[in-house]
Amino acid sequence: MNYSAAYPAARCLPADAAFSLQIAEVITSLNQPVASLSLPLDIRGTAFQQQVWQALRAIPAGETRSYQQVAQSMGNPQAVRAVASACAANRLAILVPCHRVVRGDGSLSGYRWGVARKAALLQREKER
Repeated sequence: MNYSAAYPAARCLPADAAFSLQIAEVITSLNQPVASLSLPLDIRGTAFQQQVWQALRAIPAGETRSYQQVAQSMGNPQAVRAVASACAANRLAILVPCHRVVRGDGSLSGYRWGVARKAALLQREKER
């Protein structure tokens, strides 16, 4: 991914103590995925996508929700396909855990980084 093109207004800053703590939190979360990260995220998307991504961050590690359940949790049960589209538009794997969203029958479906990786992430979370 070309981050400079995706985030043209971003600027690189030297690492400080707060940044070091945030990096440590990310690494800990990767090794022990138990809760959502408290990192401030600047995720670009529509208002609806932002709402979906916040709903995804509320799904506990080791658990899954169907696209229908996510839509219902947002008070918009007819928006199943729109929820799936928002998941597909998510660029921040792990931080916005779209891998925790599955089909209504519990089977795995599309994932930006491949269904095999989605399965591995879910398995890793269940083992912790």
